[in-house]
Amino acid sequence: MKRPFEQAVTEHGAVVLRVCRAVLGPTEADDAWSETFLSALRAWPGLPDDANVRAWLVTIAHRKAVDVARAGARHAVPVAVVPDATAPRADEPEEALPDGELWTAVAALPEKQRLCVAYHHVAGLPHPEVARIVGGTPAAARRAAADGIARLRSTYATDGRVSAHV
Repeated sequence: MKRPFEQAVTEHGAVVLRVCRAVLGPTEADDAWSETFLSALRAWPGLPDDANVRAWLVTIAHRKAVDVARAGARHAVPVAVVPDATAPRADEPEEALPDGELWTAVAALPEKQRLCVAYHHVAGLPHPEVARIVGGTPAAARRAAADGIARLRSTYATDGRVSAHV
């Protein structure tokens, strides 16, 4: 028997939010999180009882994150004063990635590495599930996640803080 949807939100909501923040940044993550659970609520009655709910929700979150990123790329953002140079992102990931330096290091990863690190290390999905979400083989997902963690270790800190946070 399938559990109530509210129980799935309670159990997996924080993980989905952390994944959205790791992929999109904190500004756009809340919208992607909301869209994820709205879509999931609509599809919940048709979900098989034996489905991996966490992987299913992370897959939906991935698609919503892609949608948000594409929508943001299509729309101009009006500003009062046009800067001379592009301003750096000043994202504060709050609870999802508590260390601002870590967020900067994660955001600097190549997209595939960032996604694989987020889905495997933040959401806890196995590499075959990560590969299904981002495309490619489980070995490629494993390699991208390992390369991302290695890059974080070399660029973020040498004192082992990465494994404590990611």
